[in-house]
Amino acid sequence: MKKKIIRALKFILFLAAGIILLWLAFRSVDFKKLVEGLKKANYYWLLLSLFFSSLAYLSRTRRWQLLIHPLGYKPSFWHTFHALMVGYMANLALPRIGEITRCVALGRKEKLPTDQLLGTVIIERTIDLLSVLVFLVILILTSGALINEFLFTHFFVPLKEKVQALFGFTWIIWVIAALCFIIPLALLIRYRKNLRKISFFAKVFDLIKGVFNGLKTITKLERRWEFIFHTIFIWLNYALMTWVVVFAIESTSDITFWESFFILVVGGLAMSLPVQGGIGAFHYFVSRGLAVVHGVNLEDGLVYALLSHESQIIFELIIGPISFFALFGRRFGKIPAADNNEDV
Repeated sequence: MKKKIIRALKFILFLAAGIILLWLAFRSVDFKKLVEGLKKANYYWLLLSLFFSSLAYLSRTRRWQLLIHPLGYKPSFWHTFHALMVGYMANLALPRIGEITRCVALGRKEKLPTDQLLGTVIIERTIDLLSVLVFLVILILTSGALINEFLFTHFFVPLKEKVQALFGFTWIIWVIAALCFIIPLALLIRYRKNLRKISFFAKVFDLIKGVFNGLKTITKLERRWEFIFHTIFIWLNYALMTWVVVFAIESTSDITFWESFFILVVGGLAMSLPVQGGIGAFHYFVSRGLAVVHGVNLEDGLVYALLSHESQIIFELIIGPISFFALFGRRFGKIPAADNNEDV
């Protein structure tokens, strides 16, 4: 009962954050122009965008398989794919729960240890984050003035102002964050043997051990070049699925493939925020990014954000239930959630 209440509160909190971001994204919009832009858009380009995203999902499936193989397990490609898509669907309900959900789904179907699978997912997410940061650095070096203006205007300055309003000094938040991390970590290390006698902490330590075992798999990859190929291929398709949508709108159709990487990076950072499916965050940052960097009016920027974001969400809502049914047949109940791992 307690877990359900906590999960419900998390859902409400993250949804509220998404709604606030949606309000911020749409508060200064001329809705007549927005609706007109949606009517004029060429929706056939969305089909091509979904084609490229499908290739990325398939490639991501194979890359996850490559990370699992060194653990001594050989899950089938389609079971791995379906677990991945169930995870994406779960993220629409609660941010980041999909990472655990896909591990639980594949673990139950293939009888694999969830904690070790979680280690492989952490590797994936770390590589994805590094990829986004590399793209961001390259963009800043090649067209830094406009991008810096966008980042400072819509991210760093507002964040700094909020911190100063709350604490008076910007450095105090870093001190508090460091202490909140260092002190519990020191206590865990110092008293780990005694803490292992407690069931909750025993689960924590077992999970951490499993995660580290998963992280070690990257040093044992037998097909490193295939892993690198799929990493590049995934991001190439992400870039293509982002770019082709610009042709659906007249005012964005002159954006080049390279220029669309800015949208990819900003959208990726927005999707990493703790709101369901990046709702609100994606619309706000992408529309403002298009306005600052490419001079696109706010309404057309939001038309692009809506077409790009909602087409992917609908796609995941269609494929997710199909994948769940493929994995678990008619035993619908509830999507396999991380009940045993929720506490850790």
